[in-house]
Amino acid sequence: MNFRLFSATHIQKLAQDLAADIARRYPAEIANSPEPMVSQQRRSEILENIFLRARQFNLESRLGVLARIRLARALKWQLKEMGYDEQFIDTVMAQLAASVTHEPK
Repeated sequence: MNFRLFSATHIQKLAQDLAADIARRYPAEIANSPEPMVSQQRRSEILENIFLRARQFNLESRLGVLARIRLARALKWQLKEMGYDEQFIDTVMAQLAASVTHEPK
């Protein structure tokens, strides 16, 4: 049994890296703007590219249900601290869930 899966440090590190990547590619000022500066399709592409790292991490470490919940919760709190609004965070959480639960073909 791989006990690394039960350690929250690698999940926390991944959440921090993902949040930093989101902040760099899609800053809170753009995400929270009442006037959309970026199309929904472009936003989805940006998030999909960012979450490739999470998908790869899942393939290597086989995140279980609890680890996925930890990752989502940690990322959510990171984004809240960075000033993202709830609507954007909900979008990010949905895309993260789709990325880490997607089975490879």
